[in-house]
Amino acid sequence: MNSDPHTLATLSRIGAVAPEVIELFDFVADSLLWLKDEAGHYQWVNIAFYLNFGLQSRADVIGRTDYDLCGLALANQYRIDDERVLAGERIISRVELVGRFDHTARWCVTSKIPVHDGQGRVVGTAGVTRPLNEQKPGTPADSPLSAAIRFVSQNFSESITNRDLAKACGLSVRAFERQFRATYHSSPHDYVRQIRVRMSCSALVFSKKSLAEVANEFGFADQSHFTKEFRRIMSETPRAYRTRCQS
Repeated sequence: MNSDPHTLATLSRIGAVAPEVIELFDFVADSLLWLKDEAGHYQWVNIAFYLNFGLQSRADVIGRTDYDLCGLALANQYRIDDERVLAGERIISRVELVGRFDHTARWCVTSKIPVHDGQGRVVGTAGVTRPLNEQKPGTPADSPLSAAIRFVSQNFSESITNRDLAKACGLSVRAFERQFRATYHSSPHDYVRQIRVRMSCSALVFSKKSLAEVANEFGFADQSHFTKEFRRIMSETPRAYRTRCQS
């Protein structure tokens, strides 16, 4: 899982001194690490970070801000924090919600520090966050279908029907399907398939499990079904994805 050849050039874009040890962070599966410039644009993230947001590569994050990746409420909080750090403050081991690609949020422990250039001027921020050990998947309070999203995040490897999800929300199946499509621009069935594929990405990158084992773990009928759905959503096979991310 070596960083791409442009990693150090990317890090130096904002004038920061970039030690090569940063490449080790791609081997950390349960912590998200990042570097932003003064305006809040991401300049580097580790693999766990872009997997958390359901993205395929670092290039999908570089140059974007929290407003592109998170809900407005969380993004506003992160920007307020960044301004404090840019002023020289360090934020250490604070518990906060961090959003995920499946519309849930996890309670995490986050630390952020200012990044300086060779002359000592603050040129950006760096941060790391990891889930609390006791954390169970949660959903932002303003999500209209929070119970369904929580149910999927906890049971994605099992058989899930629209009736199951509607019951969790206290809605009729027809009302649930209508509200779900309007909110998430997807049918519940397709949403579950996408979640299974996105969740499988971490196992492909950070484990040595066979494709058949990953397929079984994440609720696919078999390896062939897994490969077909993965290719449909990610535009490449699971094997190609694993090779690309680990090379």
